[in-house]
Order: sequence, then structure tokens, then C-alpha cells
Amino acid sequence: MDARAAAYAIGLGDDALVLGQRLTEWCGKAPFLEEDLALANTALDYIGRARFFYQAAGVNTGRSEDEIAFGRDAREFTNHLIYELPRGDFAFTMARQFLIDAFMVPFLDALSTSRDEQLAGIAAKAVKESRYHLRRSGDWMVRLGDGTDESRQRTIAALDTLAGYVDELFEMDSLEAELATDGIGVDRARLKDAWQRTVARVLEDATLPQLATGWNVSGGRRGIHTEHLGHMLSELQFVQRAYPGLQW
Repeated sequence: MDARAAAYAIGLGDDALVLGQRLTEWCGKAPFLEEDLALANTALDYIGRARFFYQAAGVNTGRSEDEIAFGRDAREFTNHLIYELPRGDFAFTMARQFLIDAFMVPFLDALSTSRDEQLAGIAAKAVKESRYHLRRSGDWMVRLGDGTDESRQRTIAALDTLAGYVDELFEMDSLEAELATDGIGVDRARLKDAWQRTVARVLEDATLPQLATGWNVSGGRRGIHTEHLGHMLSELQFVQRAYPGLQW
């Protein structure tokens, strides 16, 4: 893995780590026990995915996965902004998860054919998890949208909040464009049609309105984040910051 692919892997690892951390915030707080376990397992999938990407990048950068995860400040993280938003209520968590899952399945499918064997191997494993995640989050969208009036209204509110964050998932910076041309990375822009079809179908089944358009945010890959990421990292990184180099 060369330096370009390592930077790419760190970005993907940041996406996974930040969402995994957000999902862990539901431990002991989910609506019922089965969902508590399901969210915890999904969080573990994402954190495990982050470890694989960081380990692959570490071979090139000379940094351990712990150094990459716990030794950088918020401006050095390159995750997309949708991942770092506060967990919100259960409807918000599941709406975000669904929108991300609908993206991750085609993205990881494409990445599994990468010329970089490490990236391809990670994606081939992770896409199996994401297919299950998508089935589960899609089912929840139907349950929430076609459930009580309160669950429906909360889900609509969540989708309205998230609508402006999804376009960033399909942006291509110069690094990603170069890697896509070289057969290492994925052309995100080409995935949008498939994502829109999946989202439209599930929202129709859930009797929910389609996503509103007209505004969007950007900057995550450039290290420009919301105020929420710094607060999250202060908890995530506390032990390693207090005791640098600690191993367990």
C-alpha cells in the first residue's frame, strides 16, 4: 500500500471509527434488549472495520492503529460529517444508519475489486456485514414510518436533518479521483443512482416522503468538522491521552 492508498484507508477508517463510537452510545439505552445487542454488534462491526483500515495504513505510515485513532486532533480526522452527528433519538440513529448502509453496500462491492489487495480484502469482508446492516435498517425505516404517528414524525424530522449531509458521501476529492482512475479507489459519484433507487424504494415502502434537496454541507475529508467531533474525541481518546503509549 503506497502513501496515497494509506491516506485513503485512514479516511475510510475514520468514517468507520466515528460511526462505531456513536453507535456505542446506545449501549444500555436502546428501546429494548434485543436492539441494545443489535446496535452494539453493529458498532463492533464498524470499529473492527476501522482497525483493519488503520492497520493497513500503518504499514506505510509507521503508526500503530492506536496512534492513528487516539493520537490525532479533530482537524486531522477526515471522516464525512454525517458520521459525527450526535446520536439523537432512535429514529435519527436508524435513519442515518439506513442512508449510510444504502451507500456502503455498493461502495464496498466496488472497493472489493480494488487493485490494492489489502483494501479489496477488507471490503470483501465488510460488505457482508453491510448487506445485513442494510436489511436491518431498512426494516426499521418501514417499522418507524408505518408505525405510530410519533415514530413517523420523528423519522421524517430525522430525514429532514440528514438530507443535507448525504451529498458529501458522493464527493470526489483529487486523491480519490486519482485512486479511482488507477483502479485502487472507488468513483463515489457513480454510486449515487443505485443509492437513490434503494432509498426511494424503502421510503416508499415505509410511506415516508422522499429526501428533500436543496442544501448540503461538505468539508469532512479536508478536516473541517462540526463542533460535535471534538467533544466525541475528548471521550474516545481520554485514556490514551492521559497515559500515552498505554497498551492493554
